[in-house]
Amino acid sequence: MKTLINELKEKVVGKDIRIVFPEGNDTRIVSTAARLQAEGSVIPVLLGNPEVIAATAKEAGVIIDNIETHDPANDELFEELVTAFVERRAGKKTEEQARKMLLDPNYFGTMLVHTDKVQGLVSGAVHSTGDTVRPALQIIKTKPGIKKTSGAMMMLGRSSRFIFSDVAINISPDSIDLAETAIASAETASIFNIEPKIAMLSFSTHGSAKSPEAEAVAEATRLVKEARPDLIVDGEIQFDAAFVPEVAQLKAPDSPLLGNASVFVFPNLSAGNIGYKLVQRFAKLEAVGPILQGLNKPVNDLSRGCTADDAYKLALITAAQAVAK
Repeated sequence: MKTLINELKEKVVGKDIRIVFPEGNDTRIVSTAARLQAEGSVIPVLLGNPEVIAATAKEAGVIIDNIETHDPANDELFEELVTAFVERRAGKKTEEQARKMLLDPNYFGTMLVHTDKVQGLVSGAVHSTGDTVRPALQIIKTKPGIKKTSGAMMMLGRSSRFIFSDVAINISPDSIDLAETAIASAETASIFNIEPKIAMLSFSTHGSAKSPEAEAVAEATRLVKEARPDLIVDGEIQFDAAFVPEVAQLKAPDSPLLGNASVFVFPNLSAGNIGYKLVQRFAKLEAVGPILQGLNKPVNDLSRGCTADDAYKLALITAAQAVAK
């Protein structure tokens, strides 16, 4: 089985995909940019004061001489991006407000994505999830038919890979939100050569427990089937019935999943975030992401505890999303 990294490289090498990193003042990000530039997989673009970026590269022990950089506080693209921002926000922001907001590297970087000067953005090594996602929702916006973005985590084992979502964004999703997350997660799975078999998770399996929460998951499953009859999906269903064939035979013998689910949609953010971290630590699966789903163009959010290798992998994922768009 090919590694995820090799598969991603095959998808993006030679496509001239440009990914912007708003955090050029972080050694992990500068190291990631240098690695991508050296191997020629993705064209990195760094944001920040050039002197600070140079000092950061020196601290990281990497060479970035040929990497494109932009300083929002003093850049030839600034005026163009201000005009495009005011137009995109359709009267919600004045030119003066736009000038102030575009000094923020996340807003500047997101505008580079919006104007197709780059094909994707990776941030979050220094900034919060809100700092990364907010500009994307205001500028990139969600795809037609999608109300909310969601965050998926790819969980990697030696010979297996799964999608867990939503683990990052929506605290208390309703049935429509869950259905949108499931469909977006199936698309994410397909990008990374995972056959999507979607489990809509609950503490109940096919009515074994009665509660509004379980009924909401069952309704979400119905909505997925209605919108995408081509997808393999079941719910509400407990994790063991979705994942263990022997348990599936006992609890859900008619389930199309047959205990072989590959995409797990959690009923709320608490369950999703706790669930992926339990699996990451107890089962020693590698967690890659979060991968933001449902946006018109790829923007992804790192954890502030990320490593340079995490940033590298998420950059390749972002590039693969851009290719698949």
